[in-house]
Amino acid sequence: MRTRCIAACCAVLACLLTQLSQAQSVGTLTDPREIHLRNVRQLTFGGQNAEAYFSHDGNKIIFQSTRPPYGCDQIFIMNSDGSDVTRVSSGEGRTTCAFFLPDGKRFIYASTHLADSACPPEPDRSRGYVWPLYPSFDIFSAGTDGTDRVRLTAVEGYDAEGAVSPDGQRIVFTSVRDGDLELYTMDVDGSDVKRLTRREGFDGGPFFSWDGRYIVYRSHYPDTAEERDDYRSLLSQDLMRPSRAEIFYMKEDGSDQTRVTSDGSANWAPFMHPDSRRIIYSSNKHDPEGRTFSLYMINRDGSGDRRITFGARFDAFPMFSRDGRRLVWCSTRNARGPREFNVFVADWMDQ
Repeated sequence: MRTRCIAACCAVLACLLTQLSQAQSVGTLTDPREIHLRNVRQLTFGGQNAEAYFSHDGNKIIFQSTRPPYGCDQIFIMNSDGSDVTRVSSGEGRTTCAFFLPDGKRFIYASTHLADSACPPEPDRSRGYVWPLYPSFDIFSAGTDGTDRVRLTAVEGYDAEGAVSPDGQRIVFTSVRDGDLELYTMDVDGSDVKRLTRREGFDGGPFFSWDGRYIVYRSHYPDTAEERDDYRSLLSQDLMRPSRAEIFYMKEDGSDQTRVTSDGSANWAPFMHPDSRRIIYSSNKHDPEGRTFSLYMINRDGSGDRRITFGARFDAFPMFSRDGRRLVWCSTRNARGPREFNVFVADWMDQ
């Protein structure tokens, strides 16, 4: 729910949406309370479409989608008006977490296709609602025509949730290579891997700020013996429980790790506004049952938290265009089925 998930993957989203009892009914694309959004446009129609992110020039959007004939997510690119949708992943395995390089000629993504051309199995939920951490996920880069695929990670365990720095030099990503869900950076060719986080718990869904100075992400650190035992047991089975998470940011070198939210909700999918002072993210804090998610915006110092979207049962994966004038996100608004979610774009209005 990708995430950028643990950020967070469309597999994650599909799991999350099975909890939702109904989709928003077909109707208008906006709610009168959504004062920051103008000219909302729906770009995809049908299927499960998620983790949609702008190219640096704002002319293209890359996203993952489960749609016929594919049984799980593949990566697609389309124009920012929704036209010319083209699959750019291989069509094998499950893919997630795609992001453009600044030149618009290449992108990165995670895929399980080297382990199996089929979709990986759904997770065992005998112990409650959990997210899968498929150990067959590795990070790749490829040309935007789908050719020249290059493997960037080749260690045992989950590697996914990647995003590229604005200067195109580094990739930030999530990995279990050291036995815990931590954040790392590496050069765009996969070399010079550096670990950024070191506290037990799940760190994931990282993005660079548009000025490259910060990395925003979401984390949860178990604070009781019972939570730690549950976390470790699930992690040993390549699973994690996403019921709680908070928003954090740090400097791009991993220093000054700072907690932004502290409400005990499931706060995730953060992205910094181009002013590097505000963070937009998804949360269920408004829902006592925790089943619906809306977008919120908060100042980097934790002040000024306010709700941005209303009405839809699921709004997540927000990203601002580089100039801050547009917002892309994924939502169940206008859905015609309980597991349909689509990509939307709106003009952003500061109030």
